[in-house]
Amino acid sequence: MTTEAPGREWLLRLDARGTVGLGQAASSPATVGDAVARVGDQPVRWAVEVGREMALTIIGEIPPFGGGDGPFETLRMGTESSVLRCLVLLAQGGVGLAAITDEALEGDREFVRRNIPLDKVLRGIRLGHAGMAQAFLRECEIHVDPHRLADEMKAVSEELFGYVDSFADSMVQEYLAERDRWITSAAAARTETMHAILSGEPVDPAAASGVLGYELDRCHLALTLWTAAGTTGDTSALQRTAVNLLQARGATATLVVPVGSAQLGAWGAVRASAAPPAIVDPDDDVRAAFGLPAVGVDGFRRSHREATRAERICRLSGDRRAQLVDHADVAAVALLGTDLDAAGEFTRRELGALAAEGDATAALRRTLLSYLEHERSLVSVSRELHVARGTVAYRVKRAQQLLGRDVGQRRFELHAALLLADLLGDTVLTPSS
Repeated sequence: MTTEAPGREWLLRLDARGTVGLGQAASSPATVGDAVARVGDQPVRWAVEVGREMALTIIGEIPPFGGGDGPFETLRMGTESSVLRCLVLLAQGGVGLAAITDEALEGDREFVRRNIPLDKVLRGIRLGHAGMAQAFLRECEIHVDPHRLADEMKAVSEELFGYVDSFADSMVQEYLAERDRWITSAAAARTETMHAILSGEPVDPAAASGVLGYELDRCHLALTLWTAAGTTGDTSALQRTAVNLLQARGATATLVVPVGSAQLGAWGAVRASAAPPAIVDPDDDVRAAFGLPAVGVDGFRRSHREATRAERICRLSGDRRAQLVDHADVAAVALLGTDLDAAGEFTRRELGALAAEGDATAALRRTLLSYLEHERSLVSVSRELHVARGTVAYRVKRAQQLLGRDVGQRRFELHAALLLADLLGDTVLTPSS
């Protein structure tokens, strides 16, 4: 570990307030690894937590930065990497590192492609700086000796102001350069057309088809594809995977639109009949979500909306779900989970003691869900879960004891709560703090 600047040893004692792991970082492994080597694990965990809080604040104040998990992760990548850079600069008294990070520059370029105005980008920088300065000064007040606290807070404030000036200058330069490149490209016209279609604006199908290079007067199957958390995106590889997945479902023509550096949306022209199961699986670090086939411009938009809903459930589920999810399989949970706070309250209320943590209780929930889905057939549940009929019977009985009622009472509500718990896990089982 590199020696810290004199008087800055307090920065090496920083630690996250919550249970934040380095695996939850949005920055590249190289950025995180370099920071850990310089200041240690705990301060980096603290920076990851602060970066996430900054991103949430910025989206709350400036909604155009939001729009789903992908845009949030791109913004968080920039805020987090900036906190890490500041942490290293403050701890080591200036080590020849630039104020701007590669992650922040990538986010800047995406802001251009998403048509976020420069004044909003600059406002986001000011909000981020305010949140970061507040976080550093709060820790300074906790860890620094009272006799030198005033001087240290003054020094940290001045260094952070100097940092944000340099950071903002670099962001402006990159934004303007990217905008010049973007407005001269055909991609801008495609993006504008896509935005019009997906936002419900009236479009001329023939003209829009010409711009996109994809006929809109047909049946469409939408797909969203993204890389798993902690992996770097390769847009060309994602595009190939998207085409393979759509062709496996019978697509005769495809349209692929990158969204940032690690996500894309795609559509395939298919027959109006139900799509066959996919025969191609994504790579290990790739996740995919399908909508349902639908016809015309409205169908193009509706299938995409369904795919993004399935994507949301897949992201919330984490490792609890397969890499590839169909909207048809999660439609009920997507609807029930629109308001996650309300869904959590409903799930915990309906399940009672059956919502408790632990593998044993989880096995009871899974067995009871299968029991309801198989019309209370012990044989079918035994076959699906690969356990003895006696085990199934015991689990059902034990689950009813925890519920305090027979499974036939409030069956719809019970089934819905079990589905939410099965797909979303701690998101609905653990009360938010």
